[in-house]
Amino acid sequence: MPDMKSVQVVYNGGMAKRVEVKTDVTAEELHERYRQTTNAVERTHWHSLWQAKEGKAPREVAELLGYTARWVRTIMQRWNAEGEAGIRDHRQDIDVSKPLLSAQQQEDLAAALQEPPEDGGLWSGPKVAQWMQRTLGREIAPQRGWDYLQRVGYSSRVPRPQHAKADAEVQQAFKKPARAGRGRASRPCASLRRTVEYG
Repeated sequence: MPDMKSVQVVYNGGMAKRVEVKTDVTAEELHERYRQTTNAVERTHWHSLWQAKEGKAPREVAELLGYTARWVRTIMQRWNAEGEAGIRDHRQDIDVSKPLLSAQQQEDLAAALQEPPEDGGLWSGPKVAQWMQRTLGREIAPQRGWDYLQRVGYSSRVPRPQHAKADAEVQQAFKKPARAGRGRASRPCASLRRTVEYG
């Protein structure tokens, strides 16, 4: 019977695929890296590798750490493909401070918003996202379109529609003025009136 400590069997659609943590690093060294890492994401990745190297199946590691077996297998595959670089916390590589549109592109967008969109109607988040896609040459989520509508100060609010033949004076005359002393609060309730009358 083969040693199952270093080889994991992953079941995928009824077919078995052998997956192992390919490393010369010992389980003890993986445990030490897990203990020394201060980044929470990377710490979980090291923990997964350490447990897999100890002989636990991805399902067992997932139950231990609160993840899915699929994610544990993904971490193992990243390690096997890229080594330590594959399990880094890549969120730090994303520059969220840099806007999608430069200052000049935002001015171009503001100018474009002064005209109707190509398909007519009003500008919306998805329509601005399409404009951004043409400008940047890459996929843009509709939410980013809404963000840039607000960023350039555009409001798609339109006045409430009014009937073409509406007459403000006639509408004002139609409204009934409130008469003093006739509100519900000034009338005593029926049970109170009975008490007073039959007292």
